[in-house]
Amino acid sequence: MIALLLALGSSLAYGCADFLGGLGARKAHVLRTVMVAAPASLTVELLLWPFLGASFAPATLAWGVASGVASAAAFALLYRTLAIGPMNVLSPITALVSAMMPVGVGLVQGEHLGLAGLIGLPLALAAVVLVSAGHGAKSARPSRSALLLAFGAGAAIALQLVFLHQAPSDSGVGPLIIGRAVSSAVTLAAAGVMFRRLGPERPAYAISATAGILDAVANLLFLLAARSGDLAVVAVITALYPAGTVLLARSVLAERMHRGQLIGLGTAAVAVSLLALT
Repeated sequence: MIALLLALGSSLAYGCADFLGGLGARKAHVLRTVMVAAPASLTVELLLWPFLGASFAPATLAWGVASGVASAAAFALLYRTLAIGPMNVLSPITALVSAMMPVGVGLVQGEHLGLAGLIGLPLALAAVVLVSAGHGAKSARPSRSALLLAFGAGAAIALQLVFLHQAPSDSGVGPLIIGRAVSSAVTLAAAGVMFRRLGPERPAYAISATAGILDAVANLLFLLAARSGDLAVVAVITALYPAGTVLLARSVLAERMHRGQLIGLGTAAVAVSLLALT
C-alpha cells in the first residue's frame, strides 16, 4: 500500500510538472526552460540530503550519471513535445511508452504481471494507436514530428526510471543528486553551444522553476516507491500522470478531445489500471 500511495503521488507531481514545463517551453526556447527547471530540481534534492541521507559508492555514481543523461534528454524532448501539443494527446503517448520499458525490466528481473498484466500490455499498445489516430479538427491531431518527439521523450523517461531503480537501495538520494547535477551540466553545456539559436525570449522563470521542483518531488516519490514495491507495478501507476496534465490542459488551455481520442484515452486508463492490479 505504501508503494502504491508513493507511486500515485509521483504520478500527480509528474503530471503537474509536465504541464508547467510545456507552458514554459511555449514562451521561450525549450533549453531556456530546462536551464531553469533542472537547477531548481537539483536544489530541492540537495535540500533533502540532510534528511534522507545519501551515499556515493561507485555503483551509485554510475547509475546516477546514466539517469542524469537520460533525464536531460527527457526534459528537452518532453517539454518540446508538450509545447507543440496538443497536450491531451501527446502526454498519454509519452506515458505509455515510458511505462513499457520498466515493465519489461521488471519482468526480466523476476517480477510477474499475472493475467491482468498480460491483457493490459496489448491494450496499452492499442491505446497509443487510437490516441494518435484521433479524428477531428487538424489542430487536435498531432503532427508526425510531434509523435516522434513523444515516443523519444517516453523512451528517455523510461531509461531514467530504470537507471534510478538500479541504483543501490541504501544510497538515499545520492542517485537523484548525481543525476540532476549531470542533467543540469548537460543542459547548460548544450545551451552554451546553441546560445545564438535560443532566441531573445526570456524563460518563464516562475513556471519553469516550479516545474523543476515538482519533477524533483516526483523523482523522489518514484524512487521510494520502486524501493518498496515491484518496478513493473510502480512504473505503470506512475504512468497515470497524463490525467493531471490533460485536466490542466483542458481547464487552462481549453484543448478539445474528439471521440476517437477519448476512446484511446479510456483504453489507456483501462490498460494502466490492469497493469497496476498485478
